[in-house]
Amino acid sequence: MSALVRILQTLSTANDKQLLFFDSDARHTAYGGSRGGGKSWAMRMKFVSLAVRYDNLRLLLLRRTLPELRENHVLPLQALLHEFAQYKDTEKAFVFPNGSRIKLGYCDNESDVFQYQVQEYEVIGLEEATHFTEQQMIFFTTCNRSTRKDFRPRMYDTSNPGKVGHAWFKRLFVDKDYRGKEKPSDYVFVQAQVYDNKALMENNPE
Repeated sequence: MSALVRILQTLSTANDKQLLFFDSDARHTAYGGSRGGGKSWAMRMKFVSLAVRYDNLRLLLLRRTLPELRENHVLPLQALLHEFAQYKDTEKAFVFPNGSRIKLGYCDNESDVFQYQVQEYEVIGLEEATHFTEQQMIFFTTCNRSTRKDFRPRMYDTSNPGKVGHAWFKRLFVDKDYRGKEKPSDYVFVQAQVYDNKALMENNPE
């Protein structure tokens, strides 16, 4: 089995809620709800699918801390992309044959965002978005830009309720309380439940 076939077969196992997340090309798409809903998997696979589909796409996938980043994304992506995308450990980035690049980063401290201030990414993902402050979220929105004509910049968020960013996430995606230049059409929310995760329910139903 080729590496690309393995990736495509993995993508084909997505549940209905994950497919809704995959299909969205809104400016901001969030996938949130209960633990065990398959949100981290959905984020990884969305990024991989975009990197495979578009040449020279720049993607940034973020967790709040480095240990979370390693366990939730670096190791699973290394296993999935083995013999397909090259992993550069010093850069924490996967480089695809078509030139697309998934950069993995973290923001342990509020000021860590400034390491990204001169960079541009067509796609940015905040994994466990409510772990990020509103100011961090706004900062990354300014990095989500491009001059490409074949792809509109977009951001993806996954999250459980609670933590420091609970208020901004709930306002935008649950309460739909938009302010200033925020447009309702730019925000899509897919609610995840543990019962959506068929693999988890089959193997660990309790």
